[in-house]
Formats: sequence, C-alpha cells, structure tokens
Amino acid sequence: MSDPPRLRTAFGSVDRALHRIGLDGFILLLLGTVGLATLLPATGPAATAVTWSVKVAVGLLFFLYGVRLSPQEALAGARHWRLHLLILGCTFVLFPLLGEAARFLPGSVLSPQLYTGVLFLTLLPSTVQSSIAFTSMARGNVAAAICAATFSSLLGIVLTPLLATWLLTGGAGVQVNGGQILDILLQLLVPFTIGQLLRRWLAPWVTRHRAVTLAVDRGSILLIVYSAFSEGVREGIWGRVTVGQVLWLAVVCLVMLAFVLLFSGVLSRRLGFDRADRVTIQFCGSKKSLANGLPLATILFPAASVGLTVLPLMLFHQLQLMVCTVLAQHWGRRSEAEDATSPGPPPAEPAGPAPRT
Repeated sequence: MSDPPRLRTAFGSVDRALHRIGLDGFILLLLGTVGLATLLPATGPAATAVTWSVKVAVGLLFFLYGVRLSPQEALAGARHWRLHLLILGCTFVLFPLLGEAARFLPGSVLSPQLYTGVLFLTLLPSTVQSSIAFTSMARGNVAAAICAATFSSLLGIVLTPLLATWLLTGGAGVQVNGGQILDILLQLLVPFTIGQLLRRWLAPWVTRHRAVTLAVDRGSILLIVYSAFSEGVREGIWGRVTVGQVLWLAVVCLVMLAFVLLFSGVLSRRLGFDRADRVTIQFCGSKKSLANGLPLATILFPAASVGLTVLPLMLFHQLQLMVCTVLAQHWGRRSEAEDATSPGPPPAEPAGPAPRT
C-alpha cells in the first residue's frame, strides 16, 4: 500500500509554496522548534520523557538509514575512484583542516563553545538528498552523486565518531569516554546494521512510503532540536551568545563554504574532470549533514552544551542550502544555454556509390 494521496499532496503543496517565495520549509520548522523550546522548555518528568524519546528516535532514524542506503550503489561507484577520493578528501580532510584553522580566531569572533560546534560540523559526512538534488539541478553527474553521497554517509557513521574522538577530546572541552562510544554503537551502528540486514525485506515498503519515512526523518530531527534547546534554555544558552557572535558565526560558515566550493572547483578542473563531474564534486564535497550531526551531537556532548554546540551546524545547513540553490540554478541555466547554442552533430559522410545489383 502506498502513501495516502492527501499526505503526499500536503507535503508537496507546502514545499512548493515555500520554495516559490525562497524559503525552505524544514528550516522554518527548525526555527519554530527552537522558538518553542525557548518559550516552553521541557522540564522535570517531561524532560526525562523527551530525553528517552530522543534515544528511541535516533535509533529509528539510523535503522531507516540502514534500510534505505544500498551498499551496492556505493560499491558500484568505486570505479570512479578519483572523483570519490576528491569528494571524501574535501569532506573529511579539507573541512577538518579549516575547522582547525578556525582555532586561531579571537574569542570575540568565535567563543570556545561555538568553536567546538564549528569544528564538530567540519567532521560530518556529506548530505544525501540535497547533494543529489543540487547536482541534478545543475545538470551534473547524478549517478556519481548518488554513489558519492551514499558512500560518504556510510563512511561517516564510522569515521565521524573517530575524528570527533581524536580532535574534540581535551582541547575543545569534550571528553569522549567508553560510555559515549557504547552509546554510539547502540544508538547509531547497531540500528544501522539491523536495517542493512533487513533491507532485503523492508526496502520495498520504505520505498513505497516515502512520505511516512520523510515524516520520521524530520520528526526525529525536530525532537532532537527541541530536546537540545530545552536543555540549553534551562542552562541559560541565550545568555551566553550575542547577536554579534551569531553574525560572526555566519561569516565564518560562509567563508568555509565558499573556500571549499572554490577549492574543489579549481582542483577538479586542474585534474581534468569534465563539467558534469566537477559539478558533482563541488556539491557533494561542500555539504554537511544535519541529519547525521544532530543525533551524534546528543551522544558526544554534555546535555547542557548541545544546544549551543549545534548552533553552527544549523546555521551552516541553512547557508549551504541558500548558496547552493543559487549556484545550481545558475549552472543549470548556463548548461541549457550552452546546449541550445552548440552545433548539432556533424552531417554523416557520404556512403559512396550504391553497390551494383
């Protein structure tokens, strides 16, 4: 049985209406959730219930990732190893280097807690949906984008916690211990592995019920945001950050995004990739996954600091959507114009005299 038509129509109508006026519906929901947590934070028994709900939601989220992500797609894309290595290099090497470089910014620009959030976001894998969508919009190599984004997400489930354990321990004020590693295994890797094992039977159902799985994805993330910012409000999060700091944070995020887009574009051109592959490298190599980052942040960071720590990730996520939407539309229109003005195929050579019968 497929999704109810009314549910599909409701999601589609709201998204189309918001995109027409240049807004992203999910970002508005995120901002609304932050506002709700600010005005009505969960306290007492309600806070305990929300905390346990987050644990269940995270497990369900990664179980669905395991069902939906096909390892065969990632393995099939291995023949484009140069493209994938460049994307993974941007995601897991270049971004963390930029995060380390941000350590030298003065505290008036980036407070220690916000710096921890910036460094954390640089360790995350690429997004799946938006990377593929922007690549398609810009008329890039969609098949390669599917493989690259999937492979990045699969690798990130293991590599991001390892990088966080290495880079966020001690100096950034985060202590990664055995209990947190166990939480990562139980809340992320175990559900994901179970989803992979059951994928053969559940993938068709998940494919037919895209609106339901979308609701689970977004609902889980919104619940995580509400829990994080509720705890943050109880601990006085908004008293520890100023409007000026948020503006500087936006500048830092924009500079990092622009640098990765420029670097990946120039390097891919120097390495001889064609236009479609360059588009794929830029969009897949410049994204950071909010869906992967928020659940992991609830495990790695103390509850009182999660809200402020994920603020850079939420801001970067919105900025990457806006910037890449403009770029994808521009590159897509330019590609269409080039196709329209390019000469058609050369005329066929004469076949020579007809054979005698």
